[in-house]
Amino acid sequence: MSCPRSRIPDSACGVSCAHLCTERGLAAVLDADGGLLHWRARRSLGDQGLAEHAVQETLLRAWRACPSYNPDRGSVRTWLLAIEANVLTDLARMRAARPVETSWDDVDGVIDFRGSRPDFAEHLADGLLVAELLERLPGPQRDAVVQVILRDRAYQDVAQDLGVPVGTVKTRVHYALRSLRRLPISA
Repeated sequence: MSCPRSRIPDSACGVSCAHLCTERGLAAVLDADGGLLHWRARRSLGDQGLAEHAVQETLLRAWRACPSYNPDRGSVRTWLLAIEANVLTDLARMRAARPVETSWDDVDGVIDFRGSRPDFAEHLADGLLVAELLERLPGPQRDAVVQVILRDRAYQDVAQDLGVPVGTVKTRVHYALRSLRRLPISA
C-alpha cells in the first residue's frame, strides 16, 4: 500500500507522514490505540455500532491525511484523538438532525451537562413562564403537552392513559404548540 495522495512507496513515506498508509504502520496504530479510540467513541456515543463506525471513520480520515501529519504538533495518538473528536462531533450533529426516539434517562449518563445547565434564577423564571403559557391552553391540549413534551412520554402511552386515539394526542400537541408559538413571549 502507498500513501494515498502522494503515491510514495512505503519505504519512502517521509518524516512528516504518520505511517498509517503502510500496513505495518496501520497495524501498529491499531495495536497501540485501537482500544482507546473505541472506548472514547463508545463512551461518547453510547452505542456499539456507532462507536465502531466512528473508529473506522477516524482511521479512514487519518489514512487520507497521512502525508500531512506533522510530528512537531503532537504524537500520532494525539493526532488520531483530534481526528476522532471531529468524527464524534460530526456524528453527534448527524444524530441531532435525525434524532432517535429516546428518553432523557437513556442519554443522561452519556452527555456531560456540566456548564450547560442554567442557573437557579433562569430555571425558576423559565418554569414560571412555561406555567403561565400552559394556563392559556385548553385543558386537553395542556394535558397532552405536559405529558408528551414536559414529561417526555410516548404518544402511545399518553393516549392509553387518556383513553383517546394516538392521533388525537398528536393533534392536541400540534395545535397546542402552534398556539404557544403565536403567544407573545412576555405572556
